[in-house]
Amino acid sequence: MEIDPLLADVTRLKILALLASCDWADFSFVREGADLSKSALSKQVGKLETHQYVEVHKGYVGKYPRTSLRLTDTGREAIENHLAALRRIVDQGHRDHPSG
Repeated sequence: MEIDPLLADVTRLKILALLASCDWADFSFVREGADLSKSALSKQVGKLETHQYVEVHKGYVGKYPRTSLRLTDTGREAIENHLAALRRIVDQGHRDHPSG
């Protein structure tokens, strides 16, 4: 398990973290949670979708368009591995420089 270069970007990591807590999330929920503009979130979701980390569903609720996002199994594995790699780095730092 190594640091995932795609998730080294804090914005993409934040998006996956938000999606990890739910099945499907409304685009506006993720936009607000990640504190991004619509265009910035669309750009980042596009990158994550290209790597199959997120699934995007576009539909309508009545006459209004609705975009929903979901973390894929690949995305869930990626964020778990990324966080495990970060934990190893922290643990290594504690071993190398014990406080006390």
